[in-house]
Amino acid sequence: MADIVKMPKLGFDMAEGTLVRWVKLEGEPVRKGDILAEIETDKATVEVESALEGVVLRHLVEQAAVVPVGTPIAMIGAPGEKIEEAPKPESRDKRPESAPQTVFQPTAAQPHPNPTGRVIASPLARRLAREKGLQLEKIAGSGPGGRIIRKDIEAFEAPAGAVDQPVQAFRASSTGAKSIPVSKLRAAIARRMVESKQQVPHFYLTHTYRVDDLLDLRKKINELLPEEEKISLNDMVIKAVALTLRDFPNLNAFFGEHEIHHHEAIHIGSAVGLDGGLMTVVVKDADQKSLRVIAREMKEMAARARSGKVKPEDIEGSTFSISNLGMYDVENFAAIINPPEAAILAVGSAKAQPAVNDEGEVVVEWLMKATLSVDHRVSDGVEAARFMQALAKNLETPLRLVL
Repeated sequence: MADIVKMPKLGFDMAEGTLVRWVKLEGEPVRKGDILAEIETDKATVEVESALEGVVLRHLVEQAAVVPVGTPIAMIGAPGEKIEEAPKPESRDKRPESAPQTVFQPTAAQPHPNPTGRVIASPLARRLAREKGLQLEKIAGSGPGGRIIRKDIEAFEAPAGAVDQPVQAFRASSTGAKSIPVSKLRAAIARRMVESKQQVPHFYLTHTYRVDDLLDLRKKINELLPEEEKISLNDMVIKAVALTLRDFPNLNAFFGEHEIHHHEAIHIGSAVGLDGGLMTVVVKDADQKSLRVIAREMKEMAARARSGKVKPEDIEGSTFSISNLGMYDVENFAAIINPPEAAILAVGSAKAQPAVNDEGEVVVEWLMKATLSVDHRVSDGVEAARFMQALAKNLETPLRLVL
């Protein structure tokens, strides 16, 4: 009997995806681990591997179709197997490059109010309405039972005067302004960061680290490695943070409604700069990997991110994040927590500066500032300060990173 392939959930907040391209065509054999399709999410274009083995019997979704998570998209079975009845997707949105978005429904439906008087809307429709500042009560739903769906939000025109007067005045008086469409990645970043700042009570601590020995060790290691395998300062920070988190489970956690959930594994997310924004790639089990392995994985994932061909495992599952702007000569900054994580570390530049050593002498030392942003529902200032002190042991005695 043929197996059904469904639109995968490639992020905890992913509601739908665009099937950009079928890599395996109908009739072609497919093995476990083969790239089946390319799917675009809010964050990236992801190459999705097949978990099944056999022959692609039928594509249930066309290329460029936008479908909800969990929607059947293909059938895989034995060679020559006949298909009695293929499941039909709930809905498909197709986005041609040169035409406005067209929404396809299994059956024609006209907008109509819900007979119970209660607002019924899909999670995606609620999110879009919130982003656009629309009231669901004023929107007619075309879905089953009057359910408000995506196309209803996109087709709804806000009543006159709904835009704030200051915004209207700015638009009217602005000359020579250039409007740039918001990319899916930028829109996702905007949504996530607004939610984080509104819903997560942040507090911040900054610590200055002496990194002379860290830089010396990096230099010695890199002298033994070919150019393509050299270790960055960020790779060393990832390992140091991962080792430190072993003793601070509250910072390797997330806040639930009635409990705090501690992660068993330590997966470090590290922000990678792209043309359209930032993407976090994830080093899994970073506390158990060598610096050389961390460096290799980071290079490979960053390259895939910048080429728009990340793998699902590249960007999912982080339990703690690092944002490093040291390479841009930034001395110090504070980062916004990446939900549902409990903390994020912002790392600045390592700079040679005058300092007073333990003997009271003024010397030149390499100093690096880092700021920890913490969810106050999960931890407090004392615990966070202890984490920053413990991190100093791993950064300032860097042989710990290679033992």
